[in-house]
Amino acid sequence: MCERIWNEENLNALLTEPSEGLISDMGRLSGDIMILGAGGKMGPDLAILAARASRAAGNARKIYAVSRFSEAGVAERLAAEGVCVLPADLLGEGALESLPDCENIVFMAGRKFGTEGCEYLTWGMNATLPNLAARRFAASNFVVFSSGNLYPKVSAASGGATEETRPEPVGEYPMSCLARERAFEYAAKARGTRVCIMRLNYAIDLRYGVLHDIAQTLLAGQSVDLAAMPSFNCIWQRDANEAALRLLLHTSPEMNIVNITGPETAGVRETAEKLARALGCEARFAGQEAETAYLNNAGKAFRLFGYPSVSLDTMIDWQAQWLLAGGRSLGKPTHFEQRGGKY
Repeated sequence: MCERIWNEENLNALLTEPSEGLISDMGRLSGDIMILGAGGKMGPDLAILAARASRAAGNARKIYAVSRFSEAGVAERLAAEGVCVLPADLLGEGALESLPDCENIVFMAGRKFGTEGCEYLTWGMNATLPNLAARRFAASNFVVFSSGNLYPKVSAASGGATEETRPEPVGEYPMSCLARERAFEYAAKARGTRVCIMRLNYAIDLRYGVLHDIAQTLLAGQSVDLAAMPSFNCIWQRDANEAALRLLLHTSPEMNIVNITGPETAGVRETAEKLARALGCEARFAGQEAETAYLNNAGKAFRLFGYPSVSLDTMIDWQAQWLLAGGRSLGKPTHFEQRGGKY
């Protein structure tokens, strides 16, 4: 499979090729799907994945993608795949009211980077908009993207925070993520809206992600910081997007919560050393490993869907080969090493 992905077109195809499990679930799901905030790093591939899986299942549903679509070419790519593109500023006056009713909604709209110094924008996007969207689409099924960073940091020996771990957000961005969840929890409890919260840590596309960040640090001859975040979890982006779509069958007025990540607890030192060997460069380190990190346990998701299709070692190999082949970077660092919640 590795030989297929060393150009943009083939990588996009790999990220949007539905599994048999997703095709089966799209055959069971009734109604159209609307993706709010579909113009980000994961949204376009999720929309195309939904369209391809629905067609493979023999379902003629509409897939709506809603975003400002500020990045050139994204709307055209979606339209070419049969996705209904609806440009909109979701916080704009009357924007939500102008959208069609839809039975299933994947809520991806959010703001993270640039929070520091413009906190009000992050709270507007992450707290105000969820309340408005949940009220506008009160009768819909919602899968809501959230972050594992609202959990407390835990030791690697703990196995990671589970869905029963009480949130302890540190910093304005994680706090606003919890506010997003509480807005949907209110809709579920007060109006019976069916909701599933998807707490994600961290999606990997070879053009961005934790592995990409570490690899770029190594290639620049810089030291990898061990003191900030000694370990992490990650998951191949297609597996994360598939989980988001399949969770539409697991929404509940009790507000279901599901962690989505890979099964491995990846040590930053060990991962950097593997990447350095594959890249043919030296691994340098700074600091001593902290005792805790943002780590999630996705056992609940594995019971629902099985294990992710791409292992950590495979992602490490693919990441190195992508960069050695001159693969493009989105220029969007993950900042996974941030311990204080300032983004």
